[in-house]
Amino acid sequence: MKIAIAELANISERRVERLVNPQLNDLPPFLSPEPGLQSGAMIMQYCAASLVSENKTLAHPASVDSIPSSANQEDHVSMGTIGARHAYQILQNARRVLAVELICALQAVEYRGPEKMAGATHRFYKAARKQVPSITKDRIFAKDIEKTQLWLQEMNWQDYNSTKKITQ
Repeated sequence: MKIAIAELANISERRVERLVNPQLNDLPPFLSPEPGLQSGAMIMQYCAASLVSENKTLAHPASVDSIPSSANQEDHVSMGTIGARHAYQILQNARRVLAVELICALQAVEYRGPEKMAGATHRFYKAARKQVPSITKDRIFAKDIEKTQLWLQEMNWQDYNSTKKITQ
């Protein structure tokens, strides 16, 4: 599970890189409202890369570090609690990486035009924009990332079912 979630976050971070890198798309560099004067989402991509790197370390199997205990009565210990703690941290890190990706994707949509979106994605876009405002100038994004990751954790995904009608 740790490896799978770590890889999910890694893939998400790579999508962030594609969104912020002007060599890989035709969006403004780092999705900045003023490229060259403002950083835009550059630091968020650093943050995502850092979390992904930490996940790779945490994904190391805890069971390979077994140490005999209880006067050698337990000669092989699973270290399952360590693995569980690491899995929980990987999950938390992955959710933050996905929050960064969402914030960047919302910004990219603004450059493309949200009116071009399909119904379910447009509803999701509108709901997500209520959580995190557009990047209009450089700011500290820590609060945006935390608010977005909590929203992703608590949201009801059925609210964005593609069969629902868009409400303006």
